[in-house]
Amino acid sequence: MFFPQSRAVFRRGFFFTLFSLFCAGAGGQDEHQSPYPLITSLETRAADPVFRQYLDDVAEGRRLVYNRRRKESDDEAAAALTLYAYRAGSGDDLMRLAARCSVPYAALASLNHLEHNDGLDGRLLLLPTIPGLFIREDADSDFERLLLSSRDGAGTRIIIDSGRGKTPYRFIPGGDFTPTERALFLNPSLFRFPLKSYTITSYYGSRISPISGRRMNHQGLDLAAGHGADVYAIREGTVTFTGENAVYGNYVIITHDKGWTSLYGHLSRIETALNKKVLPGTIIGKVGSTGLSTGPHLHFELRQNGQSQDPLGQLK
Repeated sequence: MFFPQSRAVFRRGFFFTLFSLFCAGAGGQDEHQSPYPLITSLETRAADPVFRQYLDDVAEGRRLVYNRRRKESDDEAAAALTLYAYRAGSGDDLMRLAARCSVPYAALASLNHLEHNDGLDGRLLLLPTIPGLFIREDADSDFERLLLSSRDGAGTRIIIDSGRGKTPYRFIPGGDFTPTERALFLNPSLFRFPLKSYTITSYYGSRISPISGRRMNHQGLDLAAGHGADVYAIREGTVTFTGENAVYGNYVIITHDKGWTSLYGHLSRIETALNKKVLPGTIIGKVGSTGLSTGPHLHFELRQNGQSQDPLGQLK
């Protein structure tokens, strides 16, 4: 377990100790809200020695990560991680910050609990010196749950102090968003995930059926979860079907605007009614294993104008 803030103090030594004391004296913890050295300008020509030091540290961090050859060196990279702070201005966006800081935008987004590329003005951001993914262990957004579930405990555990409390992360040096995660981040939709906690066990598209053993086209997502877990409507709409069949077991279909429909299958219980109006987050059922199922999970489908769509391309 590593504490990046400790390295930031001891590695920089006397200079940053004085700098931190100056920040505290000038504005106090309420203004800085971070135990890390504060960067005041991202202009390389500006007289901000902290930013120049940060860029030197990033260059060192990139060499450390991209030249490593042994898996165990991931822990070494995590131990070398240091963090800085920066207050975003009105002209800042994530891509500009990533370019200025010479780190991937996925590192900035995952470290700072961002789900999409907007709303940075006035926000105090943490800037890492090592490129990689920072995945919160207590993920509380759909996007973070996707990052966590698709990596199955990968990475080195670190504790990051945000200034308002310590948060455990899984840090994957050199890690990046997958193409699907990148698409979700750059193009957020109006749909939410139907579960709060899940593991993706089968993706949309061609797969070997766990029932027949034959290759088939899977028209949805399988999301493993505990039996009886709440299943939520992904968007405002009207319940247009509740019932059961041999394949989906107990299932619900909701009709949304713009030709969209969503299907929720293998439910242990249906918690809604035909023609009921629902909102995003309305509980419409419970996870189960009814129909053709090998264990408790939610089979989830999205269709637009009758054509199946990859849910991961639409959910946020």
